[in-house]
Amino acid sequence: MKFDLEKTKQRISELENEMQKSSVVSDQEKMSKLGREYNEAKELFDLANMINKTQKDIASLNQSIAQEEDEEMIALTQEEITALQSKLQADQEKFEDLINPSDPNDKKNIILEIRAGTGGDESALFAADLFRMYSRFCEEQGFKLKILSANKTEIGGFKEIISEISGQNIYKHFKFESGVHRVQRVPETEKAGRVHTSAATVAVMPEAEEIDLKIEAKDIRIDTFCSSGAGGQSVNTTYSAVRITHLPTNTVVSCQDEKSQGQNREKAMIILRSRILANLEEEKKSKESAQRKSQIGSGDRSEKIRTYNYPQDRLTDHRIKLTVHNLYGIMEGDLMPIIKELWQAERSSKNA
Repeated sequence: MKFDLEKTKQRISELENEMQKSSVVSDQEKMSKLGREYNEAKELFDLANMINKTQKDIASLNQSIAQEEDEEMIALTQEEITALQSKLQADQEKFEDLINPSDPNDKKNIILEIRAGTGGDESALFAADLFRMYSRFCEEQGFKLKILSANKTEIGGFKEIISEISGQNIYKHFKFESGVHRVQRVPETEKAGRVHTSAATVAVMPEAEEIDLKIEAKDIRIDTFCSSGAGGQSVNTTYSAVRITHLPTNTVVSCQDEKSQGQNREKAMIILRSRILANLEEEKKSKESAQRKSQIGSGDRSEKIRTYNYPQDRLTDHRIKLTVHNLYGIMEGDLMPIIKELWQAERSSKNA
């Protein structure tokens, strides 16, 4: 491995000292940037140490086998070696992914947008179920989720919900979630007990920081209006809701969840910046190659990626032809096994 442990250890120490300075503590943006670098360096350092230790343990066990005469002890030692070799391979693959990310956006935070699709009220309820699924997944993984904008329906669903998810390697965990998610189940409103099919759309965008994309003031138009609730009724008499239009691309973002116009504007700018960057990257990738149409799929919002079949307790990921019979667990946030299968498919498609 081309990795300098001492140099990384020194950098970790430098970052720790830097983050303790009062000028950095008071600068949220700088603190966030240094904190991210520190977490990445620490993860690499700890993993490299673990790999070195496992390699030494395997070498030591191999040496003991050469000197051992008891066949039962040899068999037990060999089992231990096999288990350590499996762990070593997994750790080395993880280390390679960390030090050479396949996608430069893998380490970024994301903007997650979920919208009701075909199916009326049922699709809005399914959108709410998907949001809950991702929320539980974030809890399990230690990720932080913050709602930026939500458009609720009167029966508890979402026409649209937009959130920001932050932590380590967030985009890597969510990048294969973009697309159409289809559900097959008996709606609560269906008296005849017939299975209905409806859908919701998920879009995952790496969060764009100001250093990634600078938006000039002359290129945006900001409109303010009164917030409204489910059914369209007015819930605020002040003009706290904000609509921002990026004139060059005609990208429009609205935000009304906060009481303060300034807070809504800040949230809207986060979403706007990420949408524009995502569109620019999509255009770039489309021009460069057809890689996004590979085994994993394009990640396009119009592509049907999964079916959630409740009567048969079945989830099917159509891109890698994966079927799992654990729908309840998945909807409770147990997404990691599916994400790992998608990572493996991506790795295989690149090595093919």
